[in-house]
Amino acid sequence: MKTLLIIDVQNDFMPGGSLAVPNADEIVPVINSIQHKFDLVVAAQDWHPQDHVSFASNHNGKANFEEVEMHGKPQTLWPDHCVQGTEGAQFHPDLETQKWEAIFRKGTDKEIDSYSAFYDNGHLKSTGLAGYLKEKGVSQLFLCGLAADICVYFSAYDAFKEGFACFFIEDASQPLDSEAFKEIKKKMEYLGIQIISSKSI
Repeated sequence: MKTLLIIDVQNDFMPGGSLAVPNADEIVPVINSIQHKFDLVVAAQDWHPQDHVSFASNHNGKANFEEVEMHGKPQTLWPDHCVQGTEGAQFHPDLETQKWEAIFRKGTDKEIDSYSAFYDNGHLKSTGLAGYLKEKGVSQLFLCGLAADICVYFSAYDAFKEGFACFFIEDASQPLDSEAFKEIKKKMEYLGIQIISSKSI
């Protein structure tokens, strides 16, 4: 079954949002234009409590984008974003959601960040997405959304580890850091994740 996973296309990641990804709004029409090509469409949604450990505002004397160590791993401190129930956590208003069969929320545990749509950053807790897709008989997984260099990449990595054939739709995604993303694309290719355009689906 050919499946599309749409990751974190939410207001706070849009231009003017609290953690804006450059040109993020440009991917919305692209994502809308491809959804009909898939047997199954699901989405991931960043859904943080206000006291989330990854927010710089919850660390005295720390600034946005500083790095600290948490659970033995480096953790970037982010501006408050995608707080549960806020406008910023909602999906972009022009994003078509009618075809979506399920939404998997991540980052809900205040003690650990969760970039991947499958697991938190420590791989301590599953969102249930892998089991859901396997029960549905999914073999090919196409990923898109925000940000390409963070949540989309970590989701693709976990999807690959779970045994799915993975395709990254580049023009339906945008990175937060375009320079860093050049190296991440090389990692994707090394793993065997295919980088494609929406036109080739």
